[in-house]
Amino acid sequence: MSSGVDNPATEIQDFDRVVQQYWPRILRFLLAAVQDSDVAETLTQDCFLRAYRSRYGFRGDSSLHTWLMTIAVNLVRDHARNRRFQFWRKTRIAAIDTALIAEWLPDRRISPEQRALINEQVQAVWNATSNLSDRQKTVFLLRFVEDLDILEISEATGLSESAVNVHLFRAVRAIRRRVRNNHD
Repeated sequence: MSSGVDNPATEIQDFDRVVQQYWPRILRFLLAAVQDSDVAETLTQDCFLRAYRSRYGFRGDSSLHTWLMTIAVNLVRDHARNRRFQFWRKTRIAAIDTALIAEWLPDRRISPEQRALINEQVQAVWNATSNLSDRQKTVFLLRFVEDLDILEISEATGLSESAVNVHLFRAVRAIRRRVRNNHD
């Protein structure tokens, strides 16, 4: 008999552990998607509240992480849809602090100059994502921030694998073009 870790439907029964294990990943995705730390924190709470309320309906057809990401993607869609109907739009200022980005860097033994260059490059990519369609941005973030594979992205978004590939290709091409044009 397994310990429950191999079976996502069993794994969800220890919901405190689920929250502890997956909260940082869901928050990181939502922060990258909405670029507002307060909204990302609220959406993360909503994600886990929805998951808790529907935990007994989770059959384990996908991994627990993919299921939670599906909820998070839907919350981002709902949030974007609601924002479109607001009369006053908030000014979108990138709320991602370069110090936070630096924490994502794999090697902290780099020189301050190298770190500044990397932070500049990362900020250029973040700025470039603001021009992507909602689907392209979601697919891009799930692939490169959350490191999901194409099948997992397909499951999380409800898109076919070929549609995920098309959106990812177009997002990467658009970001490369924008970053290249900004550096010329």
